Amino acid sequence: MKIVFAKVGRPKKGAIVVSVAESGKLSPTATAIDGESGGLIAKAMAGSRFTGKAHQTLTVFTSAGRVLLYGVGDPKKFDLKWAETAGGGIYAALAGSGEKEVTIVMESGDEHRAARAAHLALGAELRSYRFDKYRTTLKDDDKPTLEKLTVMVDGHAEAKKLYDVEAAVAEGVAFTRDLVSEPPNVLFPESFAQRCVGLKELGVAVEVLGEKEMTKLGMGALLGVGQGSRRESKLVVMRWNGGAKSDKPVAFVGKGVCFDTGGISIKPAGGMEDMKFDMGGAGVVSGLMRALAGRKAKANVIGVIGLVENMPDGNAMRPSDILTTMSGQTIEVINTDAEGRLVLADALWYTQDKFKPSFMVDLATLTGAMMVSLGEETCGYFANDDKLSDALKAAGDAVDEPMWRMPLGDAYNKQMDSDVADMKNAGPRWGGAITAACFLERFVNKTPWIHMDIAGVTWSRKDRSTTPKGASGFAVRALDRLVRDYVEKT
Repeated sequence: MKIVFAKVGRPKKGAIVVSVAESGKLSPTATAIDGESGGLIAKAMAGSRFTGKAHQTLTVFTSAGRVLLYGVGDPKKFDLKWAETAGGGIYAALAGSGEKEVTIVMESGDEHRAARAAHLALGAELRSYRFDKYRTTLKDDDKPTLEKLTVMVDGHAEAKKLYDVEAAVAEGVAFTRDLVSEPPNVLFPESFAQRCVGLKELGVAVEVLGEKEMTKLGMGALLGVGQGSRRESKLVVMRWNGGAKSDKPVAFVGKGVCFDTGGISIKPAGGMEDMKFDMGGAGVVSGLMRALAGRKAKANVIGVIGLVENMPDGNAMRPSDILTTMSGQTIEVINTDAEGRLVLADALWYTQDKFKPSFMVDLATLTGAMMVSLGEETCGYFANDDKLSDALKAAGDAVDEPMWRMPLGDAYNKQMDSDVADMKNAGPRWGGAITAACFLERFVNKTPWIHMDIAGVTWSRKDRSTTPKGASGFAVRALDRLVRDYVEKT
């Protein structure tokens, strides 16, 4: 779908989207069309439940063609998040309508109109994502018809400039969604790494470490997870150098279990197909690096992802094995299905040891316990630094990706101690998301750090305002906002 911006006027073809306030007040363009059609819009509103409440829609066919009335509710509440929701809603209402072109006429005269127009277009772009590359029998009736979206607004040149920045981030979200959507016979450690290598075209420096290099570094935990797979494990290091040479980098670390059977502690068959997106954390880090490079972020950023498959082979790690990590600390394996934290243990240590970042954020589809706690609506996270925690929460709020801080503490940490090693990889039943975070904290070496457990938000089981059903790309935009507000502005 092509998105363009133009000055306010009357579209010559295609569907027209006009606004209606909650009071029922029509926008100037809607008023003009209503007059030309003999009051058809007013009659349609009178004969329906449409009142102009926020995000209500009503389609009216007039002499001017298809007109979509879109409720803006109280215009004073029409902020950027609202605009994105509106853009997604408009796209959803018209994508399969048969219309090839749609024009949204925004006639607000305040100083924020250009920004709202840019974010309205962003909402439509995010909602338009589809992953149907393997659907070979789709009929035309099953495909969207919308090819061009025009946003008319005073200050359209400024809106276009603002949108270009956000469009780069949307491309990062789409990159993440693509990775998370791919089947595991297509996306495995080597092929995932090669997609990251493609980011070199945007100026990202990419290094891929294989098992030989990781063995030399002593990454026994990460390698232990992957030793049951025929696919070689990989560690991918991505660097975007957009800041001053003297600026310390910030780092994002992702769990990339490209498929998780549970290993010897094998999972039940029901629902195991969902484990193709157990690489969601690595997918977010990769999409974030694409977004930052695409918008030329003025920051030095490191992205590190550990890529493995957890398979139940004769060579797979076993419960009671003891693994030695890159840090030198040892781990007793209690459950081979608690594998993501093993991957992150070495990836986090490697990152803080090699790059000395000012802070680290790791992302992982780590625990079902987090889904029990917060469901599929909110991302739970843990932090050892209050200022960084507040910045992440603010970033999530700004882009409508809700997050909730969870506790850490010695009482939880002690539950991960082992009788035969420095620690074990699985604690008691209760508080599993917390004890997992405490396990990871042992590998950050006092670096300011956040652990985001994205198990519940990586895959959306229903259509949402700017997210179609499927891979969500959750956290790409929030982390981009964190870099903008917490790194680039300081």
